[in-house]
Amino acid sequence: MPESVFQELDVVALIKDVPEHHLLRGHVGTVVHAYSSDAFEVEFVNAQGHTYGLATLNSSQLLRLRYEPALA
Repeated sequence: MPESVFQELDVVALIKDVPEHHLLRGHVGTVVHAYSSDAFEVEFVNAQGHTYGLATLNSSQLLRLRYEPALA
């Protein structure tokens, strides 16, 4: 299996609306399971810690957020 773009516990943001799950572009979630190299279960949690969305998404719908600078 090819290496996945995303791994479990990566923090991601939606780059497209997912209306069937009531999720909008910009919502931030966490990859909780990688089913394959291009299918990921992502959980979306509000500031109070309550899940407001759980969806299986592919890499074309997600952007991995980075908290560290790129190494030269």
